[in-house]
Amino acid sequence: MNRGFYTIMAAQFFSSLADNALFIAAIAVLAEMSSPDWMTPLLKLFFVLSYVLLAAFVGAFADSLPKGRVMLITNMIKIFGCMLMFFDVHPLIAYAIVGFGAAAYSPAKYGILTELLPPEKLVAANGWIEGLTMASIIFGTVLGGALVSPHITAILLQWHIPILNLNLNTPTHAALTVIGMLYIVATIFNLKIPDTGARYPHQQHRPSKLIADFANCCSILWKDKLGQISLAVTTLFWGAGATLQFIVLKWAEKSLGMPLDKAAILQGVVAFGVAIGAGVAARMIPLKKSLTVMPMGVVMGLVVMAMTVVHSVWLAYPLLILIGALSGYFVVPMNALLQHRGHVLMSAGHSIAVQNFNENLSILTMLVLYALMIKMDLDVNIVIFLFGSFVAGIMLIIMRKHAANQREHDSLALIGEVKH
Repeated sequence: MNRGFYTIMAAQFFSSLADNALFIAAIAVLAEMSSPDWMTPLLKLFFVLSYVLLAAFVGAFADSLPKGRVMLITNMIKIFGCMLMFFDVHPLIAYAIVGFGAAAYSPAKYGILTELLPPEKLVAANGWIEGLTMASIIFGTVLGGALVSPHITAILLQWHIPILNLNLNTPTHAALTVIGMLYIVATIFNLKIPDTGARYPHQQHRPSKLIADFANCCSILWKDKLGQISLAVTTLFWGAGATLQFIVLKWAEKSLGMPLDKAAILQGVVAFGVAIGAGVAARMIPLKKSLTVMPMGVVMGLVVMAMTVVHSVWLAYPLLILIGALSGYFVVPMNALLQHRGHVLMSAGHSIAVQNFNENLSILTMLVLYALMIKMDLDVNIVIFLFGSFVAGIMLIIMRKHAANQREHDSLALIGEVKH
């Protein structure tokens, strides 16, 4: 890996670190406002809404400029969203602005990998980026939990920032100031990202043309025998992963008796497991063997159901690490395969935009279902059982579809194909 790759990784790490710390801070703000429980999942829903609504446009935007410049601009949008929350704009609206920036950031972040690296390095690169993303989730959620804890808040409230002539008057303002500094660090790294020299044909500007072009890209990827399988798996994974964040928080509260600042650490434990699984996959699974990891998705869904019988923190830690490790092990190779097929069939930015659209539509759907189950006051153990069986069942269906594809034609021969 060259120096530019590590600069991209650093920019991604600090931007994602701030996103995850801000998520916990936003939950704390909703709690301070005495918001109903069903509103908490809406934070994530408002965040990912931009991924779905802007999918037809962000791919073209990512391909219209050097990817490093796109990452810089979109990180500034995240800073603006953080500032809105600082100035007491409702957390749902402010976090939605951060999601707007993240939606445009993602095609550039992943698309630049296919410009910078050859196909045989994409699994390793995804191992890096997913490992660092999970590390940022670990530290981000732990940091967010620490920033809203009474002890750390008391220290932060003594700060005075002379450059801005700013005194921190509330715990929320103190937490958001630290998070804003992390976004600024990410911005500094974004300024150092090299131009890969990749240029794409002139991008459309008319919304109707962009939407038609995006619909065509969706059709191409879903019809491709490799693309449809890898896209189905990653779509399921990200929808399940977003929902699992809230299930863990609710489970920690109901089954383990943990407050928010402690429960946030459990989200970090899952992410630690994902980082382990991602690292193992990056070392052991070449792109040609990426589809062999699909059974791990079924196992993960079954292992999740074991949460219903765990009531001890010391049992919770290894269980959540195992769930995370299984997730990381099967999603990293599938992510790399999807990026490879997208790069072969279309431009980098457009393929990532298609991926984001499908994955975040899954997140929206699963979060709405989760919010409805919470509003219906379903027991958390019932929610966990339904969630685990759903993940395992869908993975079995995807595996059967891949087997049917293989009977028709050896789609594995397409792996490593040169760009069309």
